[in-house]
Amino acid sequence: MVKRTSLNLDLRLVAEARAVLSTRGTTDTIHAALADIVRRERLRELAEERFDDLTPEALAELRATR
Repeated sequence: MVKRTSLNLDLRLVAEARAVLSTRGTTDTIHAALADIVRRERLRELAEERFDDLTPEALAELRATR
């Protein structure tokens, strides 16, 4: 889904993000930045997961069923 919108952007910040993300236009830069934020949050949530039920026995069983 795509939505056209108007935003007030700090162009220096957009240029810096463009350089960091190696993107070309403003839209690509914003999309890449948003994707990176979502990815980082998912990784943070995964890192906080305890996986208490992932015992050596459970791992062996999971590996055996592949």
